[in-house]
Amino acid sequence: MNRLPLYWQVCLINGAVFVLATTVLAVSPATVSTELVPSEAVVLLVGLAAMLLLNAILLRARLAPVDRVVREMEVVELHDGQRLTAWGSGPGERLVRSYNAMLDRLETERSASSARALAAQEAERHRIAQELHDQVGQDLTVVLLGLKQLATRLPEDAVAELELLRESARHSLDDVRRVARELRPGVLDDLGLASALAQLCSDITAHGGPPVRRRLSPGLPDLGPEAELVVYRVAQEALTNAVRHAGAAEISLSLVRVAGAVVLEVGDDGRRSGGIVPGAGVTGMRERARLVDARLDVDGASGHGTTVRLTVPLPGGGGAS
Repeated sequence: MNRLPLYWQVCLINGAVFVLATTVLAVSPATVSTELVPSEAVVLLVGLAAMLLLNAILLRARLAPVDRVVREMEVVELHDGQRLTAWGSGPGERLVRSYNAMLDRLETERSASSARALAAQEAERHRIAQELHDQVGQDLTVVLLGLKQLATRLPEDAVAELELLRESARHSLDDVRRVARELRPGVLDDLGLASALAQLCSDITAHGGPPVRRRLSPGLPDLGPEAELVVYRVAQEALTNAVRHAGAAEISLSLVRVAGAVVLEVGDDGRRSGGIVPGAGVTGMRERARLVDARLDVDGASGHGTTVRLTVPLPGGGGAS
């Protein structure tokens, strides 16, 4: 019976109850007069109540697990790692197994889709950074050289104005280089994660942001290029959020090893008017974290600072430090 569709199980249960009630009436001495008397009405009502009660008990045993599954499906999250637990057997158990399998497929497809989207984003960032460095940067360099040569041929009263133009061009060149670094951190490839994070913190302060206290443990294990890029991007997003949205007077960044993981933590003393509302930035950080099986935690409340914590497991599980 467990393999029958739910519709047919309900039909069979109701049919069994009706057959049982008919059999009981057929073999019992109870009769009904042409004019229904009170005693016979009582017997009919008791029989009807017994039939309804038996039907309810049998249907509850079959359908109660389905109701529990529906209630849990309303609150379950796709990426929270939880799966529904089957109760007994029958349609409820089959529904749980099918639903869990669907969640697994959706999670796999979403992770693969996110990985492709983020890979395409990184490729596009790399292309734009290369264009800025090779094309725009070189053009501005040529402009600076031309202005320098021009200064030797102009009268002294025009040199001051020309110097202002040269200073503006130098600032533009610095901005182009900074944007190129943010789009594709070459220092990450050349000098490693710790140096890239140190440069990131310095850039925040150098461009009008609050001071960033940093703690970067020496001798951290190699996480691999993909995981290191995830750590860098999460740190970049968390620092940007602290500067733009938190109104922080001070920011802290740490990268340390804790047992079999490397933990990045970015905190600020910002005074947000409301609690943390997950937006595109937080969602993007979570998507990146899932790509390397990392865990992202964001803690914060109205009027208090915010802490972003990324825990990246070491390749192979790592050992205790």
